[in-house]
Amino acid sequence: VAVGGDGLEPEQGWIPFFFVDPAVRRAGLGRRLLTGVLDWLAGHGRTRVDFASYTPHYFLPGLDRDAYPEAARLLTGLGFAPRLEAVAMDRGLVGYRMPEAVRQRAAALAAEGYRFGTPRDDDLVGLLRLAEAEFGPDWPQTIRHALDTGAPLDRIVSAHDPAGEAVGWAMHGAYEGPAERFGPFGVRADQRGTGLGKVLLHLTLERMRAAGAHGAWFLWTGEGSPAGHLYRSAGFATTRRFQVLRREVRP
Repeated sequence: VAVGGDGLEPEQGWIPFFFVDPAVRRAGLGRRLLTGVLDWLAGHGRTRVDFASYTPHYFLPGLDRDAYPEAARLLTGLGFAPRLEAVAMDRGLVGYRMPEAVRQRAAALAAEGYRFGTPRDDDLVGLLRLAEAEFGPDWPQTIRHALDTGAPLDRIVSAHDPAGEAVGWAMHGAYEGPAERFGPFGVRADQRGTGLGKVLLHLTLERMRAAGAHGAWFLWTGEGSPAGHLYRSAGFATTRRFQVLRREVRP
């Protein structure tokens, strides 16, 4: 069921993952599994199928062709084609220090009336509204799930503008608990390019190091996107590449 509710994408299906034991590969089992799933989806009116970007419940963002070349050949043979590319990135936090330029930018924004810090209870409604309005239903669901399952509020750094409106946040440890996993992270569109995102990123890395994390990592960004450039400027490096694949069939 789509995260935003059933019926919103009646033509869309997803295959989040598949695997075959290495001992029984090259016997056509993978093809039989996938064609069975594709036939089932077609029987339910799905004319478009994505591998594997079923947010927020994806195992990996897409296909890592370097790690799984046989799967790449199989999916290509079944009519899947690349739709977009995502990269996983990480950086070490041993010895991390916030750059002085970022600290100065944080101070300048604070002098303008911006507020950074752990969200108060009455900040959460605005934060969740921001996440849904700007980024869709999966990120507010992720935030709610993290808090409902015991993640402390100080894993979130929020930003509010001088009027008190939530304009961004960054967090870690949201996805099933690993404290070293960074994200989700977002800034309202009209606040981008102000340095606010860089401040949120580094404030969160600072907290992660203080909590004992040896590194920070995440699974999905566009390497050439503004976010990708921001991460690289903060010391992150690409560790894996994924292709989100799509298969479309005319009804």
